[in-house]
Amino acid sequence: MENNKPLVSVIMNCYNGEGYLQEAIDSIYVQTYQNWEVIFWDNASTDNSASIAKSYDERIKYHLASE
Repeated sequence: MENNKPLVSVIMNCYNGEGYLQEAIDSIYVQTYQNWEVIFWDNASTDNSASIAKSYDERIKYHLASE
């Protein structure tokens, strides 16, 4: 990690986005700047969005919205 660089927080809001979610998250992972986190907000998806988001490392901060 580039700990001497500022942390960038990417906020990702999702509801049933499994069709595009892996591609969207992967696009963050391939960036050259590496000191980042994803704050992932799941709006109670009923598809596999939660599983996809949770399959990544600790840089994805998963949050489930209350219904």
